[in-house]
Amino acid sequence: MPRGSRPLTGAGVLGMVRSRMEKQLVLGSGSPRRRELLAEAGYSFEVREPEVEEIPPGSHSIRELAVMNAVLKARSLVKEGENAVVLAADTLVGVGGEVLGKPENLEEGTQMLERLAGRVHEVCTGVCLSSGERESAFFEVTWVKFRKFGESVIAEYHDKVEVLDKAGGYAIQEHGDMLVEDVEGEYENVIGLPVIRVKVELERFGLRPA
Repeated sequence: MPRGSRPLTGAGVLGMVRSRMEKQLVLGSGSPRRRELLAEAGYSFEVREPEVEEIPPGSHSIRELAVMNAVLKARSLVKEGENAVVLAADTLVGVGGEVLGKPENLEEGTQMLERLAGRVHEVCTGVCLSSGERESAFFEVTWVKFRKFGESVIAEYHDKVEVLDKAGGYAIQEHGDMLVEDVEGEYENVIGLPVIRVKVELERFGLRPA
């Protein structure tokens, strides 16, 4: 035995085995909002950004599309032989049978808010948890009612909030009081992650908050 080293006790060996066996949580998202929600829920995780081409709105329902895109993202980040669970998500807004993703420019963002003004819309987040050998995919829906507003409110909102990276062209947590009248369902789901359901599903994979 090298000088200065100490033999491992039973507890020490057990600790090493546990360390190797502990699952790692990987958040497959570049969204700072999802990072904040997962951290606030008490989880330790690594961030990896998926590089996949998402399926655009068109031939699928909002719920199918959100789940399909979440699955695409999660599967693209699973590494063979890695003891990890990848969590990926996709959030979409639906109104009147139309699915709204992220606006490409402010003009499209304005059109989205005009479409949503004074109406109730659906916010659907699809989530996929994948370890390679096991996978769980689901969605959660929250209903949001917007106030009636016009061009001046939209222009003021755009002055305050960067909307091009946000489904439906708005962020409920950023000056949402300017637009939102009521929320039915989980608020965090509108931000981008249904934390309550995610915690239940992660526990099934053996992952709990720190």
